[in-house]
Amino acid sequence: MHALVIYDSMYGNTEKIAQAIGAAVGGQVKRVDEVDPAEVGGIDLLIVGSPTQRFNATSTLSDWLERIPEGAITGTRVAAFDTRFKQEKIDTAGPLRFFVKLWGKSAWAATHIARFLKQKGGTLAAQPEGFYVRDTEGPLYEGELERAAGWASAL
Repeated sequence: MHALVIYDSMYGNTEKIAQAIGAAVGGQVKRVDEVDPAEVGGIDLLIVGSPTQRFNATSTLSDWLERIPEGAITGTRVAAFDTRFKQEKIDTAGPLRFFVKLWGKSAWAATHIARFLKQKGGTLAAQPEGFYVRDTEGPLYEGELERAAGWASAL
């Protein structure tokens, strides 16, 4: 199986998750700016991840997703992940709590990534998944790398 993990990362936490996922599926792991979106066809599994920034993926990753040519990933199994805050952290931030409650699952980067991948013809191999950071710059909570590997192994 040919698997590719593409990610963007602001502080290194999403990169660590991407590396754990790549190791679990035996696939290549590349930062978004290392991959031409026109070259993602012909793989069996495409996994894409980003930190959640302003209730979405990073602008770099979002732009990359938009540039995937129509039909390039038709029939490809796809999965999406992000890094985000735990609910207890969200509950202590008034405006953040309001918007997360208002938008629900749409408040996370993984949801947006999965939507893009499906629109481009991909077939979801799993529901979008979030992995938790303690604060904006991290670090990851203990056990998140193992949880990421477990999620990826199920793909």
